[in-house]
Amino acid sequence: MILEDYLEINAKRYPKKTAVVCGEEVCTYEALYERVLTRTEVLKNLYHSGQIVALRAYPTVAYLVEYFALHKAGCVAAPLERDMPEATFQQIAQWLGANTTPEGTADILYTTGTTGRSKGVMISHRTIIADAENLIDGQGFTHELAFVVNGPLNHIGSLSKIYPVVMLGATLMIVDGLKDMNKFFAAFDYPAEKMATFLVPASIRMLIQFSGEQLARYADKIDFIETGAAAISQADMEALCQLLPKTRLYNTYASTETGIIATYNYNSGKCVAGCLGRPMKHSKLMITKDGLIACQGDTLMSGYVGDPERTASILRDGTVYTSDIGMIDEDGLLHLKGREDDVINVGGFKVAPTEVEDAAMSYSKLKDCICIAAEHPITGRALKLLVVMNDGERLNKRELALHLKERLEPYKVPMLYEQVEKVARTFNGKLDRKKYTLNIK
Repeated sequence: MILEDYLEINAKRYPKKTAVVCGEEVCTYEALYERVLTRTEVLKNLYHSGQIVALRAYPTVAYLVEYFALHKAGCVAAPLERDMPEATFQQIAQWLGANTTPEGTADILYTTGTTGRSKGVMISHRTIIADAENLIDGQGFTHELAFVVNGPLNHIGSLSKIYPVVMLGATLMIVDGLKDMNKFFAAFDYPAEKMATFLVPASIRMLIQFSGEQLARYADKIDFIETGAAAISQADMEALCQLLPKTRLYNTYASTETGIIATYNYNSGKCVAGCLGRPMKHSKLMITKDGLIACQGDTLMSGYVGDPERTASILRDGTVYTSDIGMIDEDGLLHLKGREDDVINVGGFKVAPTEVEDAAMSYSKLKDCICIAAEHPITGRALKLLVVMNDGERLNKRELALHLKERLEPYKVPMLYEQVEKVARTFNGKLDRKKYTLNIK
């Protein structure tokens, strides 16, 4: 079965159940499936089976209809950023159209390209179902749930939440980001007993800082919140636990290449940054001799479209070898320690910048930060912390350095500090380290 088979089943089983709410538009399962069927017949006359079709990922019901209909028409959907320049969109669409994919491919999802050029990841229909079942089993999705999606629908973090919602006949609430906090919170006024959402760490921090009291008002209604795509700080995890004491709060290990692998409820008594739980039902993971995370199971990608060499560099014998540094503790829980590509070598010591950033984010006057490598006249290379201060605050370098010395080994405490207006992030909230790469021989 593919995801659209479940859509058909639920259209018959729950015809009047609300499938999607997007602003003023409300669409039942019956109406949604009828629109998908109508659009499928059109697409069959436009494209051949197996053809890769690019589409802009708008936060609309119409986008979902197009996405589902492409699958039903036997095509491969390639959702791209909605605000991509037209020339770039056409260039990618033309290149994709000239490529082929293995039988059973459902989507081409592009990575964010924080550590290099963006790559088109081939996702199979089997992977979509496995991801859905992992989330249902690991996080407790139910038919009664209303799930609020506020991120880009071409990224695995948000797109993957559509899978369990459709499979179970639950309700999807589409919100266009967090630009308008009132619209985000208005979604939680929907008459459902249980609600949930996915938020990247940058969005969680924004909510804690500016709308913590408002978020706490929904404490009894929010069943769970998942975060992923980037590391969430210890301070933000603890703050969210205080605001939502009854809510399950999940930190998930997932990527476009691996699918949804492991998850952990850090509001269950063990609130530890980087703890990502145990593998879900369709997944396995291991730590290589180099200390990197490797994943197996039905949620893995099929490869990078049109790039067999890059595929072979990380996908071998049914295993995806990541660049993520990890360890498994005595309880069998996965802990993420950073990315191999991000590690900064200073004076012979290897430092994971995420550890420095996590310690810095516990400094109450700080809004955001990134730890980078910088040139130094004596040591050649040094750690530098770029910080965004809370409104009205100015950087006190000595005070911040003392704060870090209480939490980090001496060699991990940055030598250099600079206050900036903002740090670069990708569209899905990841720190864009590529913009700060320093080439030092």
